[in-house]
Formats: sequence, C-alpha cells, structure tokens
Amino acid sequence: MLEIIMLIIGFAIIIKSADLLVDCASSLAIKCHLPKMLIALTIVSFGTCAPEIAISFQSIASQNGEIAFANIIGSCAVNVFLIIGLACVIRPIKVRHKTIKKELPILLLITTVFSILMLDSLFNPATPNGFSRADGVVLILVFFIFVLYLFQLLKHRNKSSDEDVKIKFENPIVAILLLIVSLVLIIFSSDLIVNNATSLAYKLNISDKIVTMVLIAIGTSLPEMITTAASAKKGEFDIAIGNIIGTNIFNICIVLGLPIVFYGGIELQGFNFIDIIAVFASSLVLYVFAKNDNVISRKEGIVMICIFIAYYAYLFLQ
Repeated sequence: MLEIIMLIIGFAIIIKSADLLVDCASSLAIKCHLPKMLIALTIVSFGTCAPEIAISFQSIASQNGEIAFANIIGSCAVNVFLIIGLACVIRPIKVRHKTIKKELPILLLITTVFSILMLDSLFNPATPNGFSRADGVVLILVFFIFVLYLFQLLKHRNKSSDEDVKIKFENPIVAILLLIVSLVLIIFSSDLIVNNATSLAYKLNISDKIVTMVLIAIGTSLPEMITTAASAKKGEFDIAIGNIIGTNIFNICIVLGLPIVFYGGIELQGFNFIDIIAVFASSLVLYVFAKNDNVISRKEGIVMICIFIAYYAYLFLQ
C-alpha cells in the first residue's frame, strides 16, 4: 500500500514539474533571445537524462556494464518509439525544416557510429561484441560535432523573433531558478517512481527481466516522457523534439561514452543484431517520418508505438 501511495505522489510531482519546466524553458529562450531548440538540446535534455547518467556510472564502476548498455538501448527505443509516439497521438508534432536538415542528421550520424561500434564480431568473428575505452573516446569525439553545432546555433540566433510572444516568466533569473527546481523535482520524482515500482514488482513476484526492461528502462525515461508530452500539448514542438534528440545524443556519447573512458571497456554478451537494429531504427524512423511532410502525424505516432511493442515483445519472448 505504501508503494502505491508513493507512486501516486511521484507521478503528481513529475507531471507538475514537467509543466513548470516547459514554461521556464520557453520563457528563458524568448527572454534571452535564444532558440528554444538550443534550450531543449542542452539544459532540458541533459537535465532529464540525469537518471541514466547515475545508473551508467554506478553500473560500469561496479563492473556490471551490461546494465548501463541495456539502459542506453532501452532509453533510445523508449524515447523515440514510445515517447514521441505517444506525444504525436496527443498532438501531431510539427518539425522545423532546420531540424530535419541539421539536428536529426546529427542524431542519425551519432547513432550510426554507435551501431557500428557494437559490431565487433562482424569485422572480426573471433572478437566478442563489446565497447572498449577507445570506443568511448570515439563517442566523445563525435559528441564534439554536436557541440560545434550548438555554438553555431547560438551564434546565428535570431534576436527579433519571439519578441511579441507572451511569456510566463518575465524575469530570466526567476526562470532559471524555477528551471533548476523543476529539473531537481523531475529527477527526484522519477527516482521515487522507479524505486517504489521496483519494490512493488518484487513483492508481486514479477521477474527480474521484466523489472529491468520495463521498470528501469522506461522508469528512467519518465522525465523525457512527461516533458515531451507536456511540450507537445502546449504546442512547444521545438522543446518536444529537441528534448528527445538531445537526450539520445547525451545518452550515447556522454552517459555511455564518459564512464567507459573512465572505467574501461565492457563486453556485450547479452545483445544481438536485433538490438543494434532497434537503436539505429529509432533515429532513422524519426528522421524519415519528420522529413515526409515536416509533421509527425498521429498515424505515424501509432506506427512508432507498434514498433516499440514489437521490439519489447521480442525481448520477452527470446
């Protein structure tokens, strides 16, 4: 009973905090003449992937790197197929031409590099699939392509746009403080939800596999899920799509790459070609659907959700 009460409290906090985060990010972007996409790609995305960072460093440091890797693969699939899919069902997401031309190709490039690095056995059958410290360095170096783009985005910001748009928080300092508070509350509440959901699952004798693949992977993506859904509902499409693009880039390059560089490589015995396809497909499908007509429709959102269900059904049945 205690776990159910804490779950309800956790969901109440995370929903309200995500709503506040979207308003703060939007107000800050407009008031400081910053592109909303820049705020979404940096502050919002890095903040909402904090649970994954904690899990990744902890698991790799304790020589259990497969948990970190499963979390990254699960998060990438969940972020696109489930979260964007659900957000599009709530409200079709309009995607800017610049996002299709620049941000999505960067994500596709980084995901492609990540997928290739997973295919050690393809290039040398005697070598088991794994991630070495050198692979981690490659991911960090690829991340700098993204950083260079962020500097370009900041340099070419349009100071005249959004001047006549109504904003909720006029004072940038107040917006920044509330943004930090909302991020802390989102991270705290997601941790509360994951811990109590896991405890409840064990008490109900649910298997470890279901706990790991459903409660942990989806649970740590709750900040992205609530933030993206709230952004889509408010029509803040740049924040909705930018949050997912930025989070997946941070997850691959920093959340996985950084602890591997610090603590050394990991072997990937429990992963196969289907997992690699799922990660690569998450970026490819997002790019194709967005490029089609600059809108990810409800039907395409449903397709994404069906892909997510099919992938998770495969995981449970294998």
